[in-house]
Amino acid sequence: MAYKNLKKYAIKKSLGRKFEEKDLDDMRTPFQKDQNRILHSKAFRRLDAKTQVFTAGSGDHYRTRMTHSLEVAQISRDLARRLGLNEDLCEVIGLAHDLGHPPFGHGGEDAIDEMMKKYGMHFEHNEQSRRIVEELEKAYPDFDGLNLTFEVLDGLMKHQTVFDQSGKVFETASHLEAQIVNIADEIAYTNHDLDDGIRGGFLKISELKKKTLWKMAEVNVYKRYGKIKDKDIFISRVISNIISMMVEDLCQNTEKNLKFEKIKNLDDVKRYKRMLVKFSDKMLAQIKQLRKYLFENFYMNSKISKEIEKGKKMIKKLFAFYVKNPKKFPGKIRTIRGEKNPLIIAIKDYIAGMTESFLLTAIENISKKH
Repeated sequence: MAYKNLKKYAIKKSLGRKFEEKDLDDMRTPFQKDQNRILHSKAFRRLDAKTQVFTAGSGDHYRTRMTHSLEVAQISRDLARRLGLNEDLCEVIGLAHDLGHPPFGHGGEDAIDEMMKKYGMHFEHNEQSRRIVEELEKAYPDFDGLNLTFEVLDGLMKHQTVFDQSGKVFETASHLEAQIVNIADEIAYTNHDLDDGIRGGFLKISELKKKTLWKMAEVNVYKRYGKIKDKDIFISRVISNIISMMVEDLCQNTEKNLKFEKIKNLDDVKRYKRMLVKFSDKMLAQIKQLRKYLFENFYMNSKISKEIEKGKKMIKKLFAFYVKNPKKFPGKIRTIRGEKNPLIIAIKDYIAGMTESFLLTAIENISKKH
C-alpha cells in the first residue's frame, strides 16, 4: 500500500472519479496520475504568462501565476510530510488551485465578475479552476475535462485564502490536505511577494526591520551566517527563515489542535466543522502585520494598480465587443441543457483562459477592425 505510513486522519485511498477508467497502470497512485494530468494540461502552461502581482513579462525574476503555483505545491508537500498527510494529494491541489485565474490577477477576476453580474451570473476563480478540470480541458476521448479524483475536486472547490473574498460561501474543507494547501498558498504569496516587492523597489528593508517576523528572521540569519554583505543573499536568507518560522508554527499548532479536538481518523476530520490546520494566534498577528505593509505599499501602489486597471479595461472592452458581435467571437459556444445564456458563459471561459499577451493581441485586432 503506497500510503501505509500516513496518519489515520490522512487521505490514503481515493473514492474514485466521475468517469470510471480501466486502470492499466498500477505503478502510480490516483493522485500521482492527477498530478501528471495537471502538469500536462494547457491551462497549467498558460499560467506562466499570467500576472501574480507584477504583470507577466515585467521582469525575468518576478513570480508568475505558474511559479506561484509551483511554490504552493512545494510548501504543501513539506507541510504534509511534517504532519503525516498525503503529499501527493496536497501537491495536486497546489498545482491546480489557480488554473482558473484570468489575466491580470485579481483585477482581471473582478473585471470578469462585473461583466457576468450584468447577466445575473458571477465569476470566481476557484469555481473556474474546477470548471477547467471538469469540462474545458480536452485530453480524453471518453469524457470532457481531466476526470480528476473526487478528493482533488473537493480541494479545488473549497480552496480559499484572504484574497478569495468574493462573497462566495465555502464549506470548511472536508480533508486536512485541502486545508494544508489553503495555508501553503498564504505562506507562498506572503513571502514571494516580499521578495518581489523589495526587488521592485516598493518595499524598504528599513521599514521591514520594524515588523516582528522580519526582525526575528534577521536575528536567526545573523546567528547562523554572521553579517552577509551581499544584499540579495541577505534578503533570500531572511525570507527563507520567515517561511521556516511560519511552517514550524503551523505544524506545531495544527498538531496541538488535532490532539485537543481528539481527531483520531478521517471521519473525525469530516465531522469537525471548523479549520484544524491554522497558525497560532501569535503567529497570525505577526503575519497580519507583514500583510498590512504589503497591501499598503505593494498591492495598492499606484504603479501596480495602474497596470491592473489597464488590464481590467481591456477585459471589459473585449467582453463587451464579443457580446455585441457574437459572429466575431472566435471561441466555441456550447449549448448545455439548463445553462442560461451560453454565449456569455463561452465569452467568460475564453477570456479567463487568456494569457496577458493573447489578450493584448485580441484587443489590437478588434481595435484595427473597428
